[in-house]
Amino acid sequence: MSHAIAAPGKLLLTPQDHTLILIDFQSQMAFATKSIDAVALRNNAALISHAAAGFGVPTILTTVAEKSFSGPMFSEITEAFPGQALLDRTSMNTWEDAAVIARVNAIGKPRIVLAGLWTGVCIVGPALSALDQGFEVYVIADACGDVSEEAHERAMQRMIQAGARPMTAVQYLLELQRDWARTGTYELTTGIARRFGGAYGLGITYAKTMFGAQEGH
Repeated sequence: MSHAIAAPGKLLLTPQDHTLILIDFQSQMAFATKSIDAVALRNNAALISHAAAGFGVPTILTTVAEKSFSGPMFSEITEAFPGQALLDRTSMNTWEDAAVIARVNAIGKPRIVLAGLWTGVCIVGPALSALDQGFEVYVIADACGDVSEEAHERAMQRMIQAGARPMTAVQYLLELQRDWARTGTYELTTGIARRFGGAYGLGITYAKTMFGAQEGH
């Protein structure tokens, strides 16, 4: 018979156990993205970037042909990591870039969390490659996009069938916090939610403003 204990499951992410890789959030890639609204995409990318930066998650920022074709990375992302170098590539598959892999190995985490453009090329490539090499892979589905809903969904299914675990941007933020009694990151988490969390953030603002409500109290 199973015996329950008050402890988190091993499949839940913590700030200490993974590397976040943000891939090709660039103008040229966004122009053709149709599976998600551009405003929602930028918002979700900003949310996970500020969450990772705030919780100290090691994060790799990588672009493809930044100067010659694809343009700069979204400012919502780079502002969360001021001064951090972007690793520019020629390869569509991030996992085939030596500089990125050197950084992955230097960080040394067993789990990889991916988000970026496009799902069916620049996310599928590293997801399947990392899985093949024994890493656990998570994909933030609503911080990815592709040229059509069909392309995005088929890519997500392909990765899930291979063993990747899907999640959402707000889920990523709240999984890093996971307990409102962790007061050291309470204001960080709710602040990110209020700024980028859509209707959830509006609810936090309303509750705090109208009657001083606070999660966990």
